[in-house]
Amino acid sequence: MKTDVFASRHIGIREEDLDHMLKTISVDSLDQLIYETIPDDIRLKKTLDLGAPMSEHKFLAHLEELSKKNKVFRSYIGLGYHESLTPSVIKRNILENPGWYTAYTPYQAEIAQGRLEALLNFQTVISDLTGMELANASLLDESTAAAEAMTMLFEVRTREQKKNGIVKFFVSEEVLPQTLSLLHTRANPLGIELVIGNHEEFNFDDTFYGALLQYPGKYGQLYDYREFVLKAKEKDIKVAVAADILSLILLTPPGEFGVDVVVGTSQRFGIPMGYGGPHAAFFATKEEYKRNIPGRIIGVTKDRDEKPALRMALQTREQHIKRDKATSNICTAQVLLAVMAGMYAVYHGPKGLKYIAKKVHSTANTLTDALEKLGYFQSNSAFFDTIHIKADANIIRPIAEREEVNFLYPNSESVVIAVNEATSIKDLNQIIGIFSEAKEKEANVVTELLEKSSIPQNISRTSPFLENKVFNTYHSETELMRYIKKLERKDLSLNHSMISLGSCTMKLNAASEMLPLSSASWGNMHPFVPLEQAEGYQIVLKELAKDLSTITGFADTSLQPNSGAQGEYAGLMVIRAYHESNGEGHRNICLIPASAHGTNPASAVMAGMKVVVTKTDDKGNIDMEDLEEKVKLHADNLSALMVTYPSTHGVFESSIKKITKLIHDHGGQVYMDGANMNAQVGLTNPATIGADVCHLNLHKTFAIPHGGGGPGVGPICVAPQLVPFLPGNPVIKTGGEEAISAISAAPWGSSLVCLISYGYIKMLGPEGLTNSTKMAILNANYIKHRLSGKYDVLYTGEKGRAAHEMIIDCRSFKQNGIEVTDIAKRLMDYGFHAPTVSFPVAGTLMIEPTESESLEELDRFCDAMLSIHGEIEAAESDNPDNVLKNAPHTLQMVANDTWDFPYSRQKAAFPLPYVAENKFWPSVRRVDDAYGDRNLICTCAPIEAYAEA
Repeated sequence: MKTDVFASRHIGIREEDLDHMLKTISVDSLDQLIYETIPDDIRLKKTLDLGAPMSEHKFLAHLEELSKKNKVFRSYIGLGYHESLTPSVIKRNILENPGWYTAYTPYQAEIAQGRLEALLNFQTVISDLTGMELANASLLDESTAAAEAMTMLFEVRTREQKKNGIVKFFVSEEVLPQTLSLLHTRANPLGIELVIGNHEEFNFDDTFYGALLQYPGKYGQLYDYREFVLKAKEKDIKVAVAADILSLILLTPPGEFGVDVVVGTSQRFGIPMGYGGPHAAFFATKEEYKRNIPGRIIGVTKDRDEKPALRMALQTREQHIKRDKATSNICTAQVLLAVMAGMYAVYHGPKGLKYIAKKVHSTANTLTDALEKLGYFQSNSAFFDTIHIKADANIIRPIAEREEVNFLYPNSESVVIAVNEATSIKDLNQIIGIFSEAKEKEANVVTELLEKSSIPQNISRTSPFLENKVFNTYHSETELMRYIKKLERKDLSLNHSMISLGSCTMKLNAASEMLPLSSASWGNMHPFVPLEQAEGYQIVLKELAKDLSTITGFADTSLQPNSGAQGEYAGLMVIRAYHESNGEGHRNICLIPASAHGTNPASAVMAGMKVVVTKTDDKGNIDMEDLEEKVKLHADNLSALMVTYPSTHGVFESSIKKITKLIHDHGGQVYMDGANMNAQVGLTNPATIGADVCHLNLHKTFAIPHGGGGPGVGPICVAPQLVPFLPGNPVIKTGGEEAISAISAAPWGSSLVCLISYGYIKMLGPEGLTNSTKMAILNANYIKHRLSGKYDVLYTGEKGRAAHEMIIDCRSFKQNGIEVTDIAKRLMDYGFHAPTVSFPVAGTLMIEPTESESLEELDRFCDAMLSIHGEIEAAESDNPDNVLKNAPHTLQMVANDTWDFPYSRQKAAFPLPYVAENKFWPSVRRVDDAYGDRNLICTCAPIEAYAEA
């Protein structure tokens, strides 16, 4: 084995395993398997035009060199991004720990109690600080959260408002520029009319349904919004507030002056700026909107033994259930970052957070005092951390940049300075020195911070927060380290066993891809610094975009979307702009196969399109007859077809080029969902099949970890005619010549984690990428063969092959009284996370092994599935007291003095010999979802509250 070849470390199958696997599936070579799997007319005829692969050592040295091209200045730009100090105990034990970053979305609650508790902590922090009743488990960024607030309040308008066509939404001119841009993007297709103005002078009439305020304002001014909210309420107008989380420690929570939604970012709670992300946004609202709130909510329920347990609540709101009727297309969160932010609050506690907030405020006051002594005027009459100085920006800026300091320059006559947790007295004196040099005056040296407040009494916080035990216990590093470990042990992650989730591609997240995320040269970069300061980042992002364009066969790429669903939306908005540029803005019909991801129809509706569902045939393919009929029926208004390839059923449909040609012949564009790109890279691509735009899940195919449910990145790659419309940003120019407005807050989205995908491509190179795809297909077909005869595979290609994933049909087991959920829960006893349950077909499991798994692990999984099949056959429909129905089995059950089950303890907990070598114990028994939805508790209430519920 070549020890300096990354592909040999990333790909789990060894050379000596190949013969056995190929014989098992009855092919002579890998090439024969690929020939039998992928239609020949879409196969690539040449190798990907990418650079030679780097060794891990070379890649890390290369990235270290690039990091030196980043000029990491002290940034006081603000606008929603501030330097923050990540406690080392959180950095080492969460950010750098595969036990946390390789976990999947907690759909299987019994083996996710640790991160569910961490997310419940996060929700509690947000509810307490905002003064709201309910918070979700995070959103993508502040601007997206604000846009979600606007659309949620649009959705919950009164019947009278809907009847009268009330569509106006007021936006304060104090709102952050990137948020305003995103509001424009989201408002236009839905027919929402934005009215931007001065909230102090504005008077509502009866044509408004909602409003958005910024707290504090974009340049730091603090306002008392009580009167504004009162005026809005008199006319039944709902109010949302975008709030700075650190300021809420000292300011009256918006919930206390009657607002309906509070949004923001938790980046200030220990998360690096990372040139724009990823960061966990928050969304808090009233309990009456619990069925409308976007994203995920973690709630308390009980398990089968009546003990408290956690799970994701109210999942019927999600897109896979509601599809085009969903309240939002968001199906992910920023879990890893929310966990870190929540843990920051646990570590510091209410007293520590108050200390930090007061220190930041004192720093701003001390700076104001020093600059006023130099003769400058500070125009903010009340402020938390940001001051607005009247000064000649053309004089200040060159001095500041020579001193490696960034301020915000709204115009030539003012300078805005946002201080932060990391601002020291030395930093203060540097800032004062810049301003004294501009005036050619001697500055007084500051030696201590002023103890004074510039927050008016009427908006100062008086209510307590974070009184729960968890926020008042773990303040030493030893205690927090143990608490984090205690939670980690409750979660099954990729560092324990294979997670074979179809459509989610849980592959290796290599340590060498992850290590650079800890570097300050990459982490401490503000997204709005001048481009010349971010040369290292710019090289990485441009090169990554170029490589992704090469892999997809497209002309250009935008890295801005922060998730797969956001990528879907971005792709459709670009198509919409393209049609409008051709004078065909009336094209609004989006055809979507019945088998598509639920986010597809939700995204189409958000983009102002009307969804028309097309049928699938008995083999799971798009029904060509039905498609042709609907294309011709809607030819005059056809905007797009959304198609997943290979299909959601795990099949390479041979008619794909015929399908895309049909759409083009009738004036439409083809959007390809890139969720299954792991079966395409190096072998075929979206451009070859005839698509015009696709999004890529970098958190699937391109190795960004799932992080327990986020971060995700969903860039879009486009054909030449769509390049001019790639999304822009109002602060830093990005996108095409006719760029649509922003899709997410930062110019390049979650730039920090793009380093991972950059490393994945650079270390694998063209051959490694192509071999990864081949091995993913081989592994899927190997599992398919081993399970055949016991489990029926629902769909296969024309030559009987699966793509990189397959759907096994478990519906026939109902005759034994066994549901697909029972199999999912029983797999926990065997040490495995279940494959994807009941998607895209109810009563099935969708299995995707990925290229990173070894033959030994594949065999362990197959052995578990075959053993479970034996248990199914032994089950009796009229006797539910069996090992499957009682699964999962906890340590407490097995160690209990009483054992009343008709099978042994060993059968329950150690069903196969390998389990004993590495036993994973679920921490709760099967959870009661319905109970949790009926008794919604979404914060860390005292244990008595669970009992009362």
